[in-house]
Amino acid sequence: MNFYKTKLTRRPSFCIPHSAFCIALALALATASANAAPPHLQWCIDRTEAREFTGKDGGVFHYRIAEKKAPEGQKVPLVILLHGAGERGTDNTMQLYHGAYDMLKWLDEHEAGFRFVAGQVPPNQQWVDVPWESKSHDMPVEPSKSMALQLELLDALLADPAIDRDRVYVTGISMGGYGAWDILCRRPEVFAAVLPVCGGCDVAQAPRIAHVPIWAFHGSGDGTVPVIRARSIMSALWALGSDAHYREYPDVGHNVWTPTYRDATVLEWFFRQRRKDSGATSPAKP
Repeated sequence: MNFYKTKLTRRPSFCIPHSAFCIALALALATASANAAPPHLQWCIDRTEAREFTGKDGGVFHYRIAEKKAPEGQKVPLVILLHGAGERGTDNTMQLYHGAYDMLKWLDEHEAGFRFVAGQVPPNQQWVDVPWESKSHDMPVEPSKSMALQLELLDALLADPAIDRDRVYVTGISMGGYGAWDILCRRPEVFAAVLPVCGGCDVAQAPRIAHVPIWAFHGSGDGTVPVIRARSIMSALWALGSDAHYREYPDVGHNVWTPTYRDATVLEWFFRQRRKDSGATSPAKP
């Protein structure tokens, strides 16, 4: 029955008064609308599966995974996304808010198979325990709690023979940009390429990562993570002869991840890279 096209001649005994019903309905719809995930996030939620990983010390790491099986006998790339501070939580969904949609769409369209993983940092924790507003930092000797669990999960994923060890990729946004640099510095032998977006790195680590294909991104007007963070590590890499790439968006603030992940040129470059030995030549320019 179409409520709006039906003439009610009397109020059924079980109904609340019409005005109260309308108010209750409006409140219910408003609440549902406020709680509904945006379409791009809902698509990512539907495309991924929620999982938990328990570390050796009993810590629990919530993450989501998307898989596309490759033809028999073909290995698949592994892609890791490290989210920003605004997506911290315990819902195991918000880490997909930025970047995941564009990458998953690209992977679905261009890769015969893949595995995509995005973990979530709990509230009040970080991928890297350093202040974001600082103009420099020394890499902590030990990884943060979340990064330690991410590293353990990485090892578990790499133990699967279906993973192409020459095609392991990591990218991160803001807090996750720091995380992308950090995980690269801790495991420089693992990654085929890295896309750090508006993050920062310990410049003293440049010799450890100069052989890895890197494309970093930052906005010149970033008021959250100073642009000097990107400029300084890129200068250190270039001084070592690295062919690492850098795109600085003029007069743009903190959000440079939207244009970065929507740029097919960036994703095409990223996923065509292959792991290189530390003594290998620098990656080709995009």
